Amino acid sequence: MARKRATGWPEPPEPLPVAVVDNHTHLDTVVTWDESPSLAAHLERAVSVGVPRMVQVGCDLDAIAWTDEAVRTHEQLLGAVAIHPNEAVRHAGIVEPAPDGLDPEAPYETSLADAIGLVERTARANPRIRAIGETGLDHFRAGPRGREVQREAFRTHIALAKELGLALQIHDRDAHDEVVEVLLADGAPDRTVFHCFSGDAELARLAVSHGWYLSFAGPVSFGANDALRDALREVPPSLLLVETDAPYLTVHPFRGRPNAPYLLPGTVRTVAEVTGRPLADVCTALAATSEAVYGTW
Repeated sequence: MARKRATGWPEPPEPLPVAVVDNHTHLDTVVTWDESPSLAAHLERAVSVGVPRMVQVGCDLDAIAWTDEAVRTHEQLLGAVAIHPNEAVRHAGIVEPAPDGLDPEAPYETSLADAIGLVERTARANPRIRAIGETGLDHFRAGPRGREVQREAFRTHIALAKELGLALQIHDRDAHDEVVEVLLADGAPDRTVFHCFSGDAELARLAVSHGWYLSFAGPVSFGANDALRDALREVPPSLLLVETDAPYLTVHPFRGRPNAPYLLPGTVRTVAEVTGRPLADVCTALAATSEAVYGTW
């Protein structure tokens, strides 16, 4: 008889010895998950296990508004805002088949220019917005016309991050070469982060050579991801970040269950195991690197 897979929210893990930062989470989505605790309860859980600071990412119109308010209200949060590459395609009014095989989603009434205008206004008006992101390229969910739109939106976000002096959080799905091409052609912001890094050791070495930050999430703990762990070993502590990308990509052994910042310690412990460094040292370095990218909370 097949074993029934556990569901629901995992129990909190053992606290970390030194507090770290979840540098990419979507709490606006986390709190809408089935049987989710309140936002206040999620923040309390995170603090209790050594994750007292988080970067809340809003990358659609509703999430941008939610993020703007949340980071003003909760001292544990800083923010990042952008139009996600897949959202950019919808704002551009493009409907076409993509490699994911899913039916294309309906376009939005708000133009892409107006949507990015909201990103700019929000980032300018709120000093607790510290990054433009997530932006980038997603070749899995975009056809030829959509990829063109994503590329131009990515370039616009890069320019905005540089103009405002903010960090850049990159979404890169099945588009490693093209993302690097745009960054090198346009010039990457001083603090450029590959969110949920999914490349190999070669890409990691390239990113490190340019001083780009690499952020690792739950997949680094998945059994089949030896190439991702090889990439992790190429990243010096000064360029290494961790994240949940909650409510997705939950760390092993909770894969398939909802994710939240309080589960980040599992990823941090994986980083320590893979790199062979003491857990407390890893935590201390992660906290320092997070502040180097986003400033103080």
